[in-house]
Amino acid sequence: MIIKTIHLTNFRNHETYHLDCEPDTTLILGSNGSGKTSVLEAIYILTCGKSFRATDPDIMKRDADFYRIELVWDSGEKIVATYDGNIKNFIILDKKVRRLPKKNRYPVVFFEPRDLNLVSGSPSRHREYFDRFFSQLSDEYSTILSKYEKALKQRNELLKTDFPDKSSLFSWNLLLARLGSNLQKLRAEFTNEINETLNEIYYSIAENKDQIELKYFSETSNLSENQYFNELEQSFERDIRLGHTTFGVHRDNFEFIFNHCPADGSASRGETRSIILALKFVEAKTLFKKLGKKPIVLLDDVFSELDESRRKCLIKNFKDHQVIITSVENINN
Repeated sequence: MIIKTIHLTNFRNHETYHLDCEPDTTLILGSNGSGKTSVLEAIYILTCGKSFRATDPDIMKRDADFYRIELVWDSGEKIVATYDGNIKNFIILDKKVRRLPKKNRYPVVFFEPRDLNLVSGSPSRHREYFDRFFSQLSDEYSTILSKYEKALKQRNELLKTDFPDKSSLFSWNLLLARLGSNLQKLRAEFTNEINETLNEIYYSIAENKDQIELKYFSETSNLSENQYFNELEQSFERDIRLGHTTFGVHRDNFEFIFNHCPADGSASRGETRSIILALKFVEAKTLFKKLGKKPIVLLDDVFSELDESRRKCLIKNFKDHQVIITSVENINN
């Protein structure tokens, strides 16, 4: 599938904006703050169902009372999202739905400058990145993650009440143990899949024999659902004292290993960029393998962060994808 056009109304700082997309590469030029990233965000919403950076009230243009975005595929199919200040609807074939149906979603590889700092990022940043990736790979993962986050929020709110009772947390502990155990298994499975091709693709970029691996760390690893539940029960006093849940998969981390050492601190700036490029190419290949659709590639101001050889590598590896690029200056391919 190829995006033909995207049209925005009252979206971010755009009162109205229209983009005709090329089947191969489309370049969006503009100064910083001109709303280039907002166009990619609108595409992401209409392909993946939600924004990668904000909630709907933040997205709607200031002083406007609605926003509307419309995407037309090369097949002629049209998808519209509207938000009236309270409710967001997707409109497909004149039918309104609250969530973008699975059959109308399309995989996307989104690449932004802060991804280049992923190697040295915090555990929360690592989880955010891989949760977004894994949610595209698997509806099961997306559903379990959403339920886990809601249950965790409820448990944390109970912990902050004046006199929380251990028995009141029992049902939430059961739910978190079940959801957390499933989430941990899926994260481990998807990490293994990434590692099947990560090294090989890194070699093709760096042209050397450095060893690259993505490590997944979880305090819940190798625990049965019952053991997970017991850990939550036993952490009650500590959780009361700190006011939040101190055990679980919401504390997991992902770490890049470079030649058997943590890449953060051992890999050079150039090696770090090659690791992230390799990850992006793995992401695209894995999405295609799992979903049977070549992802649309959204590149947000990343060319200025890469040297000439890595720019060429980026173009070469995504030459068979529809690519939409934002930049402050013209890019010579």
